[in-house]
Amino acid sequence: MSLFNRLVPLNVELPIALVVLTVIATSMAVVYSKYLWRTEFVELQKLEYTRDKLDEEWGRLLLEQSTWASPGRVERQSRLRLNMIVPTADMTVVIKP
Repeated sequence: MSLFNRLVPLNVELPIALVVLTVIATSMAVVYSKYLWRTEFVELQKLEYTRDKLDEEWGRLLLEQSTWASPGRVERQSRLRLNMIVPTADMTVVIKP
């Protein structure tokens, strides 16, 4: 038995039944879209938190890199580890093409 046949004996007009069904379907769609929005918002917050943590780590790594690559440290390490020295004027050789 179809929906229309069930509604006719109850003296319910077809347009009213369609409006009621449309309102029910629309309200369900609103609830579902609100649910999707909330889940996407939670995901967005997680991603923003991860981004902030990565930005903090990036800043720390840049600071560490600048510390390791400072000219004074490079010169000190070259003297200690590689036994390098700054050449004197008599050690310098000029090559002309």
